[in-house]
Amino acid sequence: MKQRLAQLIAQTDLEVTEQQVEQLVGYVALLHKWNKAYNLTSVRDPNEMLVKHIMDSIVVSTHLSGERFIDVGTGPGLPGIPLAIMNPDKEFTLLDSLGKRIRFIRQVIHELGIGNVTPVQSRVEEFQPEQGFDVVLSRAFASLNDMVSWCHHLPTEGGCFMALKGQFNQQEVAELPEWCSVTEVKSLQVPELDGERHLVILTAKG
Repeated sequence: MKQRLAQLIAQTDLEVTEQQVEQLVGYVALLHKWNKAYNLTSVRDPNEMLVKHIMDSIVVSTHLSGERFIDVGTGPGLPGIPLAIMNPDKEFTLLDSLGKRIRFIRQVIHELGIGNVTPVQSRVEEFQPEQGFDVVLSRAFASLNDMVSWCHHLPTEGGCFMALKGQFNQQEVAELPEWCSVTEVKSLQVPELDGERHLVILTAKG
């Protein structure tokens, strides 16, 4: 698996250390193991996980700015865990309402020695952080409107939302609330992944 991941990374501009490769592969191994009992992801094949979960998450790494990130509706830790591995100097809060997912994330950070992740079990609209976040990330949220409406209390002043999307849907932008606008849409190249991927960056209008 390490060799396979190295081949995929070689098709991008990402710089990944040996230790990061170990941790990313370790994460896939744990996800595969827990998946049999807990059904954390519909992707069953570890080699497919490398493309659909790991590469799909870490291609966002070069677009991150700021220090404090929250991954809302993280599921089994996507994109939060791969991004935390790639950015050990940044802080990641991983939020999900399901206990089994948070238990899995706790196990991952314990076994792989990831020191910059804080798992939180809560519904996003009920979570009240002591301080805001530079970036609110989400990978599998229903719509842009839902994301910003449910998470509007999470970014700091000047913070932004980053949504990982498949196709970029203009209709979703039209449905955004007045206070929020799309500032940038980046097309992401994920090696060996079928279909389009986009990173949609949104900010509150000052």
